[in-house]
Amino acid sequence: MIPYLKKHWFWIAVNIGALLPLLLLILDVINGRLVDPIADITNRTGYTALVLLVLSLAVTPLNSLTGWRTVLTVRKSLGLQGFFYVCLHLFTFLGLDYAFNLSQILGDALVTKPYIIVGFSAFLILTPLAITSTKGWMKRLGRNWKKLHRLVYLAVPLAVIHYFWVLKVPVEPVTYGIVVALLLVARIPAVRRRLNQVRKLLDSKPAVSRPKGRLEPMPEPVRNAE
Repeated sequence: MIPYLKKHWFWIAVNIGALLPLLLLILDVINGRLVDPIADITNRTGYTALVLLVLSLAVTPLNSLTGWRTVLTVRKSLGLQGFFYVCLHLFTFLGLDYAFNLSQILGDALVTKPYIIVGFSAFLILTPLAITSTKGWMKRLGRNWKKLHRLVYLAVPLAVIHYFWVLKVPVEPVTYGIVVALLLVARIPAVRRRLNQVRKLLDSKPAVSRPKGRLEPMPEPVRNAE
């Protein structure tokens, strides 16, 4: 057990950390600390989903810049945890807020709340990515697996746009938009190679050169043992 913990401590810590917002939300619901329960649950699950999805995008650039390979072990976990919160967010919105009244949802989406369409589009994109995240699906899809999972580069920006329209306060969504844009740029092959070069340059130690014009000390003569 202890060797397993030593080897996988980071993966365990990240997954526990990803579940903490849900635990805190459940405690707040039980203790009646939510002013508007449906709105609070919807907003908090949606925000947590966005944070985890952005963190999943940050894994590869972070590895390229730092060479820290351990961070790669949590990329899939962050994506799946993010999708889990997306499902909670969607279920709360459709079930608790609209009571699964699809005609009303569609009417609001087309007339007054276009962010519903954007958010649902992100969900539809993320669903096949979550389903095919296993090793079995990787073998079945082969090279197409990577092509399919590149759709996350579309889903996360859509989630940011959804967040922007819901919040209607541009500062925080725009900040997330800038972060996501930088993370996507960092995945461009030329930029990624440059990040790797920067990391190697920072890791390399300059060779120690001897000062010029300085005489080396003469070795002491070897004395014969008496």
